[in-house]
Amino acid sequence: MHPPTLLSLTIDSALLHISRFCDLSPIPDPILIQLFLRTLQAGKLTEKVLKLFIDTGSEEIQTLVHSLNIKPILTPVLPTRCSEKF
Repeated sequence: MHPPTLLSLTIDSALLHISRFCDLSPIPDPILIQLFLRTLQAGKLTEKVLKLFIDTGSEEIQTLVHSLNIKPILTPVLPTRCSEKF
């Protein structure tokens, strides 16, 4: 049995703390894709985490999200008064 690679240990650690991240854009695309797939496998893909992945602007992530038919939850916005005339 081979020892785990530094990359796999890093992805495991990131997966444990994925909900605490505020930006994933500095992560290179190949690692980002592995992290995304591992997040799906672990059942940790929440709305916040999905937004983190989408906000990276990675075309591969966009393609994966689209191909897996994952759609972000859209929170309705209640209308507010636009003028003082009522």
